[in-house]
Amino acid sequence: MTKTLIKGGTIISMDRKTGDFAKGDILVNGSEIEKIGKSIRSPGAKLIDATGMIVMPGFVNAHLHTWQTGVRGVAGNWSIPEYLHHMHATIAPRYTANDTYLGNLVGALNQINLGATTIFDWCHNNSTPAHSDAGVRGLQESGIRALFGHGSPKPDAAAGAKHFSEIPHPRKELERLRNDVLSDDDALVTLAMSALGVDFSTWEVVEHDFRLAKELDLIISTHVWGAPNRLNPDGYRKLAKLKLLDRRHNMVHGNYLSDAELKLIIDCGASTTITPEVEIQMGHGNPLIGRVRALGGKPSIGIDVECNISGDMFTVMRMAMQPQRLLDNQATFRETKAMVDSLSIKPREALEWATINAARAMGLDRKIGSLKPGKQADIIMINGNDLNLFPVHNPIESVVFHAHGGNVDTVMIAGKIQKQNGKLKYRGLRGKMDELAKSGRRILKGIKLAS
Repeated sequence: MTKTLIKGGTIISMDRKTGDFAKGDILVNGSEIEKIGKSIRSPGAKLIDATGMIVMPGFVNAHLHTWQTGVRGVAGNWSIPEYLHHMHATIAPRYTANDTYLGNLVGALNQINLGATTIFDWCHNNSTPAHSDAGVRGLQESGIRALFGHGSPKPDAAAGAKHFSEIPHPRKELERLRNDVLSDDDALVTLAMSALGVDFSTWEVVEHDFRLAKELDLIISTHVWGAPNRLNPDGYRKLAKLKLLDRRHNMVHGNYLSDAELKLIIDCGASTTITPEVEIQMGHGNPLIGRVRALGGKPSIGIDVECNISGDMFTVMRMAMQPQRLLDNQATFRETKAMVDSLSIKPREALEWATINAARAMGLDRKIGSLKPGKQADIIMINGNDLNLFPVHNPIESVVFHAHGGNVDTVMIAGKIQKQNGKLKYRGLRGKMDELAKSGRRILKGIKLAS
């Protein structure tokens, strides 16, 4: 196997046993990390000079509707009801399989470019098997690591047809994907379920979908609002009683869940994913970071939709951390009538939300999310000599508070370089971008959107 030696970088491993290094080396053997230390010799290894670089695990974006990449910049003033109507009832039905392919390919390449090595691709516009296959193909072609979360469309019901909330997740299609294009559990792209969940489907559909996920041993991720008027206000209690609520479940949003429900989800081993910037804009309610922490959970974070926000995980990390600090500071002042003595969240913890915690939410924490021997070599290098970062006194604070996607110099996924010297390795990007632009213009043509 080809060996690569990353030499002389400032290493943030996100692994307690490995620790951090002001100056250290990482030896990559094939797709795995073989060794991390202060000074490693490996004659014959390909050398990457990491002098002046911050070397860390790639970001893990725990929630992204990648298929929407071609309609960026249309939803910056949408509330949730406007988003649901415009995106799912109006825009989504216009998508061809090729539109999904282009969105997933270019969207995944953008994630790599911005330092994310893994995404949970929540693909809930698969009206045909061809759409599913096209979405998978886009991810595979990009070189990213991903869970392809197979979801179902949410159009307005035609006369006499069932509402989407009454339609179970399609077993036949999941089994087809599981036995065909996503049959290899060791591949970069693997299968998950993006299901309707307790808020958006009947109880019969909820139970069916969670039993299916357990039978196929798939992560089942659902959007949850948590408001009292949802379809199944006692859905999580019933799932727990049936022993269907466990590590496989990934709950996204959940802003209005009660503390009792949230504690039940966490205690059953399920994960929570917060998409703070979208939630703040669209009216979801206060992001759950603080409440999850208080109940002993480990928050993970994601982008959500690029139709209205940047795909930059650096930004989302700050959008998760600073509003929660504000809420905590205000709570302390109300209680003590004095300024806070210390802040509630340390920068390293925020970095955990975007790396190891997100990997755990996706069931991938044994492979990725931190740097340690035996794990996959999903590594990014951030240029500490860039003007907005230099000088780097505290590398974690530099990453959390100062860096952006433009500072990502090098990206390695499973030992393969996907970006180097600030440039993606993918060939033919300009042509794919032109195709994506044409796709977006065709999809949006004639649609009157709120703005």
